[in-house]
Amino acid sequence: MEETEKLGAFFKPCSVAIIGATKKIDKAGHVIFRNFANNKNRGVFKGEVYPVNPHEDSILGFKCYPSITEIPGELELIVIVVPAKAVPTIMEEAAAKKVKTAIIITSGFREIGNAALEDQIAAIAKKAGIRVLGPNCLGVYYSKTGVDTLFLPETKVLTTGDEVVATPRPLSGDIAIVTQSGAFGVAALDFLAGRQIGISKFVSFGNKCDVTESEMMHYLLYDKETKVILLYVEDIKHGREFLRIAKKVTLKKPIVALKAGRSAAGARAAASHTGAIAGSDKIYDAAFEQTGVIRARDMEEFFDTGKALSMQPPAMGKNIGVLTDAGGPGIMAVDELVSNGLTVERFSDATLQEFQRLKDQSVLPKFAATSNPVDLTGSVTDDMFEVAADLMFRAPDVHGILLLGLHHLPGLREKYIEGVAKVAAKYSKPIVMCDIGETEMALYTRFRFDKLGIPSFPSPEDAARAMYALVSYGAYLQKNGCADEYLCEFLKRRSKTQPVL
Repeated sequence: MEETEKLGAFFKPCSVAIIGATKKIDKAGHVIFRNFANNKNRGVFKGEVYPVNPHEDSILGFKCYPSITEIPGELELIVIVVPAKAVPTIMEEAAAKKVKTAIIITSGFREIGNAALEDQIAAIAKKAGIRVLGPNCLGVYYSKTGVDTLFLPETKVLTTGDEVVATPRPLSGDIAIVTQSGAFGVAALDFLAGRQIGISKFVSFGNKCDVTESEMMHYLLYDKETKVILLYVEDIKHGREFLRIAKKVTLKKPIVALKAGRSAAGARAAASHTGAIAGSDKIYDAAFEQTGVIRARDMEEFFDTGKALSMQPPAMGKNIGVLTDAGGPGIMAVDELVSNGLTVERFSDATLQEFQRLKDQSVLPKFAATSNPVDLTGSVTDDMFEVAADLMFRAPDVHGILLLGLHHLPGLREKYIEGVAKVAAKYSKPIVMCDIGETEMALYTRFRFDKLGIPSFPSPEDAARAMYALVSYGAYLQKNGCADEYLCEFLKRRSKTQPVL
């Protein structure tokens, strides 16, 4: 536990030095130092910030030091942005300074065949007890403390003179990103920021000469802000340690993994990217299944799964109720659910009788299909969705609901969004929704559902795969006898964060 606690200095350092800070605005050292300087000036970063460059007296109004050995007081974190050949000397100085943690942004190590140089800095760090992220990484982004070692500027100026957001930083949330690839990590930040999905912490560990994905997952297990961990890896070091820690984490928090390098060509590319060592993809499949890690097949599923698991409770069975106002997309959803091993079974006689009663009373259209899927047809209204959803939630043989609320129909207004959210809040079963389209209304509908805690998706297949993840994680928790405990904690957390409707 002591080593895990030491990793906290990456996220909440009392002092940080950027070695390689510069006034040249197109250099990584300038961008990273500016991140800290701006956050310090805004009062977000509470610690001390020191630029280190022997050729400068000051940078952005901060006194510059020729080396870290001349910085007064203790240093908890250093960020290294100098050429690879200079890194061993910096690490020796860090050892003398008794630095706790180091983020080595610099590339030019094992990923290009320079393993000896990487082993040298790892040996220095180990001897001195310095924990290292990298080399060849982006490091850490944590909005609450202002730690931002991303060397990619937030904004860029176009040739037209307009300034645009280039590398957005997402809002605070409960999804942690742990990635071996810095470039993929930045793409993840852009994607999540665009979807207005918040993150708890972002970690890029590159070649992982010291800190591994297993240690970071163990740290995040005890992080109260993190509810779901999204893990991008090209290889996994120390397989037994990963199995032990992943099993421990997944009983408390879902882990979604995107393992790249599945093919021979992909593995070769991974070796030249982060120095990753290829392993049989079937071994990774078996390891993930054994430890309850949910493996995503592609980038879209990776993010969709994380989103669903962060917003909704796991399903305690695999029978799904499909509620739609459009027959064709409803059938598409059923096909994808079934292809993933879920069921869309005919409702019980008691539930069918309830639906018939609602049709007889003209609460629902008399010609609506109500055996599962429930198709409310083009005559749908806001109230119909609420009534039907409530009845389906109450059905004991339904373990989750997939809602297709296509907004195009004349009787459907946005009122049903809050109505369905109110209904869903009364139950411990999951619900996901889909609205097809990229027009303003479709985007608004999905945005509103997301903000009310119901994950929304632009296609029936995406929604079905998200539901599969909720079912899969629920089955894993039940198999290990901790489903009730997890569900209780999830619902308790949801009751505290539930939006006011």
